[in-house]
Amino acid sequence: MDVSLINSLPESVRVVNDALLSQYTTFGLGGRCPALLDCPDAEALCASAQRLVEAGIDFEVIGQGSNLLVSDVGIESVVLRYCAEEHPVVSVDGCCVRVSGNTLLNDLACTAIEHGVGDLSFCCGIPGTVGGAIAGNAGAFGRQIGDVVESVRLMEKDGTIREVAREELEFAYRSSVLKQSGAVLLEALLRLERCNIEAMRSERDEIMALRRSKHPDWRKTPCAGSVFRNIEPTSAAGRRQAAGWFLEQAGAKAFRVGGAHLFDKHANIIVADPDATAADVYRLSEMMITAVREKFGFDLTREIKLLGTF
Repeated sequence: MDVSLINSLPESVRVVNDALLSQYTTFGLGGRCPALLDCPDAEALCASAQRLVEAGIDFEVIGQGSNLLVSDVGIESVVLRYCAEEHPVVSVDGCCVRVSGNTLLNDLACTAIEHGVGDLSFCCGIPGTVGGAIAGNAGAFGRQIGDVVESVRLMEKDGTIREVAREELEFAYRSSVLKQSGAVLLEALLRLERCNIEAMRSERDEIMALRRSKHPDWRKTPCAGSVFRNIEPTSAAGRRQAAGWFLEQAGAKAFRVGGAHLFDKHANIIVADPDATAADVYRLSEMMITAVREKFGFDLTREIKLLGTF
C-alpha cells in the first residue's frame, strides 16, 4: 500500500501489507490481500474506509472471520478488520444494551447475563462479532438476535454513517438487508429483559455443554460452523428442518475432498485438516449440494460467505 496513504490513516490502525488471510479466519484457509488494516474502533474503521474511498481503492470488511471461506489465490481488495477480541465495548442501562459491532457475540451474551438482562443466552458459544451476527440474524434454539435489536449505526460502502431503525433492517431467517447492502454495523442498541442471573448462568452452562457435545472447537479443529442454512417450512414440513439431517440422509458424512471432510458429530460442518485448501472445502460443499438435490430435489443455501474466486 502507498506510504502516503498509510501515513494518512489513524495512528491506532495496524497495517499488515501483503496479509495472509488464513491467519484471520476460523477455517485457517485463504490466500493474500494487498493489505489488511486492523481497526480497533468505529472511528478508526470509518476514517480508514473514507481514505480508501477517496483513493479509489476497493475494500472488504471482516470481523472474526468465523463465517468466511477465502479463496486460495486471495483477493485483490484491501481488507479492513473490525474485531475486538480482547476489549468488548458493552454498556448496560436498565434493559437497554449498547454494543459495538466489533464486540464478540459471546462476550456480549456473557456481559448481558452478568448484568441481569440475559435473554441472549442462546448466543453463548457462537463465534463471530455482533456486527456479523446482526447482519446474518444469528440465532439458535428457535431464537434470533434480530428480535432484540432496537436500532443500529451503520457505515455504508462509501464511508458515510447513518442511524437505522430495526424496521429498516428487514430481518428474516439468517438474513437482513445488511447482507445485500454491504453496510457495516458500527454499533447496535438492544432492548433485553430482566432475568435471574443465577438461572441464566445455569442456562448458559447448559448451552455451552450442548455445543461442546455437538460442535467442534474451531481453535482446535478449523471450521466455520454450519455450512448451509436450515430448511424453511414448506407445505410438506410445518417447521424448519436441520440441513444436517438431509445431508446425513444423503450420505454426506462419508464425503472427503483432499483435507476437507465432515465433522463426525455434525453433517453440516466441514472441518479442515492441516493439508486442506479452500478449494477442497468449496468442492466438498458442492458435493453436499448435489447429494441433497439428487435425493430430495432442492438446493441447499450456503450460510458461509465466499470471498474471492472459486
